[in-house]
Amino acid sequence: MVEIEGKTALITGGSKGIGFGIAEIMLKHGMNVAITSRSQQAANEAAETLKNTGKGEILAIEADVRNAGSQQEAVGKVLKKWGKLDVVVANAGLGHFGSIEELTPEQWQETIDTNLTGVFNTIKAAIAPLKDSKGYIITISSLAGTNFFAGGSAYNASKFGLTGFTQAVMLDLRKYGIRVSTIMPGSVSTNFNNHEPGDQDAWKIQIEDIGEMVVDMLRLNPRTLPSKIEVRPATPPGS
Repeated sequence: MVEIEGKTALITGGSKGIGFGIAEIMLKHGMNVAITSRSQQAANEAAETLKNTGKGEILAIEADVRNAGSQQEAVGKVLKKWGKLDVVVANAGLGHFGSIEELTPEQWQETIDTNLTGVFNTIKAAIAPLKDSKGYIITISSLAGTNFFAGGSAYNASKFGLTGFTQAVMLDLRKYGIRVSTIMPGSVSTNFNNHEPGDQDAWKIQIEDIGEMVVDMLRLNPRTLPSKIEVRPATPPGS
């Protein structure tokens, strides 16, 4: 297995949800982790919670994935602190749901700008240091990137696009020794779409489960690449 202690990761949208869960598990394995949020306060609060999780160091960064310059600055801060970048997890995302008759142009644009263009901005900013480290890019797509549903036109479009984008980027960058994968979760116990997690979500994938999956991918021999992973609850209600 590849040794990951001491490696450095940047996680967008890492102050809560799946990004927070990935950061927590990485820190437990001795990685140094930078988490971003559009709110410096949210990033700071998450970093304070995570700071004693393991041997790794935590860095809180205010950054908006919709802004290419903001992503370049975030990568620069990681390089300034640790001198390298080994892993990028493009996790930041949001969802607006409703019939196409109700969906506003502003909701459409925010969804595409965050979930799809935001990943483009993140990866573009990180390519050069990842070439140096022969690093790893992981995007967090969704089963909504392969399964469409009513009321999901904006979200489906962003995640279908993200899944295809990631697979093409994988082919573009593998010649540099950069591995690229996408994870497509089903129901995860998070605050996504203003949900408040509780005991009723015990059947769902937990954020630490995604974190463990990411660490397993990083530790895999570089000759092998799980390029697209679908993951879902093993026993959903009514099954």
